[in-house]
Amino acid sequence: MSDAAVRPADLSDAAEIARIQRDTWHAAYEDLLGKNALAELDAADLVGTWAETIEHPASQVYVATEGEFTVGFCVVGRAPEGEVAAADGSLPEDADTTGLIATLLVEPRWGRRGHAGRLLATAAAGLRADGAGRGITWVAQGDHASLGFYRRAGWHPDGTVRTLDTGDRMVREVRLTGGLDLALA
Repeated sequence: MSDAAVRPADLSDAAEIARIQRDTWHAAYEDLLGKNALAELDAADLVGTWAETIEHPASQVYVATEGEFTVGFCVVGRAPEGEVAAADGSLPEDADTTGLIATLLVEPRWGRRGHAGRLLATAAAGLRADGAGRGITWVAQGDHASLGFYRRAGWHPDGTVRTLDTGDRMVREVRLTGGLDLALA
């Protein structure tokens, strides 16, 4: 394996992040999301959206690289109240210090090489440096690979679920939570 690393994204990474999202969703999530959601993704100005996300002061965007290739990315930040609230809308005592792993994707062809673990560990360190004490993320209930990855990292469902309408089907997501003191490599 070539040198693998994780670094903060810059504007020059926006096109590769958009490509990775598009390619990964088509390869790994077509059955889960449906054709309408993927058609909307294909029509969207993903490069512009990712450029805005990279520049947004509340977001931390990281890219995983192997040699000269960008192979994955992760977006994190403070968890908005709506993401960290219980099903009844109540907020936990640590709502102000909860981080959100909004997206973590590695292209399937680069999977099982430690990139996701390095992205999560780097994102967790960034959230800790920003004052977060724990993290949350949402994963589709049918995404067994991602659920297994987070469980191996010590993150577990907290009992909160939500349902998203993709236009083709309803996708049930479970919220996972875990500590940010990770040393994955």
